[in-house]
Amino acid sequence: MEFTDQLGRKIHLDDFPQRIISLVPSQTELLVDLGLEDRLVGITKFCIHPSRLKKSKTIIGGTKNIRMEEIHQLNPDLIIGNKEENEQGVVLALEKDFPVWISDVSSVKEALSMIFELGKITDTVKRAKEIISSIEEKLNPPLKRKGKAIYLIWKNPIMVAGKDTFISAMMEWAGFENCMKSTRYPSIIEQELIHIDPEFLLLSSEPYPFKVSDVAYFQKILPQTQVLLVDGELFSWYGSRLILARDYFDKLDNKV
Repeated sequence: MEFTDQLGRKIHLDDFPQRIISLVPSQTELLVDLGLEDRLVGITKFCIHPSRLKKSKTIIGGTKNIRMEEIHQLNPDLIIGNKEENEQGVVLALEKDFPVWISDVSSVKEALSMIFELGKITDTVKRAKEIISSIEEKLNPPLKRKGKAIYLIWKNPIMVAGKDTFISAMMEWAGFENCMKSTRYPSIIEQELIHIDPEFLLLSSEPYPFKVSDVAYFQKILPQTQVLLVDGELFSWYGSRLILARDYFDKLDNKV
């Protein structure tokens, strides 16, 4: 059987996979929701949903630092990764011995496509369509416009989500206009942040765990900006967790 991943790479399988390794937390959760928990043999240390997985699955390292020896011992018939979260060198090394399917998600449309394609390669299309339908129902229509915002993913140095990211797509859907014109995840200095003077500054819970003390710090240097702690999973996870996004953003509306 031949499948095509989101980078346009061809993946060849003799049969539907029975031993899957996931290198991406949001896609790990999706695999479970597709009914594939019994076929999932390896996950990363950041695959925290559902929490029971860490007790029953082999941890093969992080999304960047992967323990190759353990992967070879697990002998997967499919590895699922992501262009942004996994190093290209790691992917190239893995695909010498195993089929590796890579997602590339920077919009809700691409997220839904990823869910459908993983349904195809794992023979769970029916369940994938149900998840997609639930997400589409939750995400329509987009929320009211709130204003211009900057989304921080790291503190030192200050790193922000640029225009071509899934985070930016979720910001726009939630009603925040991303002030950053740069792409990817640029670093900026405090003076740049002050010069931009956004209406909202969103401090994410991941990958850097911003805290209440950080809200006070940034509020001091941006007195006219509304500074909010936000759930990074609901802005950056592009799997079945999207079903929860609407309820979360509705609650966030009440704080704005």
